[in-house]
Order: sequence, then C-alpha cells, then structure tokens
Amino acid sequence: MKLYIFLFCLYLFCFAEDTLFITDYEYGQMLYKNPRGIGCIKCHGKKGKRTFIAKYIHKNKTYQIFAPDIYNLSLEKFKQKLQGNRNVKSIMPTYFLTNDEIKSIYQYITNKK
Repeated sequence: MKLYIFLFCLYLFCFAEDTLFITDYEYGQMLYKNPRGIGCIKCHGKKGKRTFIAKYIHKNKTYQIFAPDIYNLSLEKFKQKLQGNRNVKSIMPTYFLTNDEIKSIYQYITNKK
C-alpha cells in the first residue's frame, strides 16, 4: 500500500504540475496586474484595449496620450513592445521581463488558457 501512495505522489510531482503550482495563465494575470512596479493594467485596462492615459497642452495645442490595444498583437510583436528600444523615448516603462514572463502575460491578455 505504501508503494502505491509513493508512486501516486511521484506521478503527481512529475506529470501533474498544474495541480501543484499556478498555471502560466494565472502567473500572467499576476504579472499583468503588477510586473515590477507599475502594472500593465494601469494603462491598458483589464482587457488590454486602447485606453486614455492623459492629456496635455504644448504650444497652445492639446494632445492626448492613449495606451494602444495589446490583446490582439502577435507574440513576437508583444515581446518587441515590452522589451522596447532603449534609444527611443517612450512612456512605456521598461520591465526587464524574462521570455517566460512575457509569454505568461501574453497568454493571459490574449485569453489563451
């Protein structure tokens, strides 16, 4: 009987990892809310859709800043946007996320469970 319990526990540990830890989708949800500082949700909202951020006036002209849609990007484009170009000015924060973290956020925002 002890051998069966041991083998069952071994099976769970080796093959049923989703029952023991959070899924990539759940991890992506956590990162989306707060990756390291300002959460994606603050600018892109709950669903990753275009969201108004702010408006300002420069030289008597009014400008508005919107966060773009991110729910419909390809994974490659999503990675590019998150990793950014350090030489280009942007209001997008730099998060220094790993590829696995980016994939988890992508999985969450595109609702691919």
